[in-house]
Parts: sequence; structure tokens; C-alpha cells
Amino acid sequence: MPTLAAIREQRLSARLTVLRQGARAVAAAVPGGEVWLFGSLARGDWDAYSDVDLLAIAPNQQQADALADALLDARLGDDVLALSQERWQQLKQGEDPYWRAIGRDALRLDPP
Repeated sequence: MPTLAAIREQRLSARLTVLRQGARAVAAAVPGGEVWLFGSLARGDWDAYSDVDLLAIAPNQQQADALADALLDARLGDDVLALSQERWQQLKQGEDPYWRAIGRDALRLDPP
């Protein structure tokens, strides 16, 4: 009989597989686009009520907004934040502990 930890790991793995496949497909339409998972799923401390938090990163804000809309349309994320690459770098290296934690824990779903 599988342990609870093993069942959680299997569910997380299956969910990440679906998210990665969808993120790659959506991000491919935006040159330089990146999709990052953050929050409880990325940290591994999710529960049955956890939502899917995504960052839509692109070379400029207009492209990031389009990527975020596409991710929402594809129903890949519940909360999707759109950031230019420059702004993403500023936030994750800045002084705000919230954004520094996101930068540390975020998991890229569409690696090159």
C-alpha cells in the first residue's frame, strides 16, 4: 500500500506534467516567453484547496499580458501575473521578501 507521501508525490508529478505540456505549447507562441509556477505547488506544500499560481514573463509588458491571457484561456492557471523580463529580474533581486521568495521558489515550466 502506497504511503501518503508517495500518493502526494504522484499527484504532484502528474499535475506538473500537464502544466509543463500546456505551458510549453502556450509559451511557444510568444517569442522569448517564459512560464513560471510559484506558490504552494512550486514549494511542494500544496493541499486540496491550492490554486495554480503562474508568472507570464516576456520581453515586454504587452507580450507578457498576451501570454498571461493565453494561459488563462487554456485554463492552466488560476492566478497569472504578467511581467516583462526586466521587471521580473528587478522584483526577484529586489528588497521585497515576498518577491525574493517567489524568485527563489519559482519553477520554470517551459525550460528551453
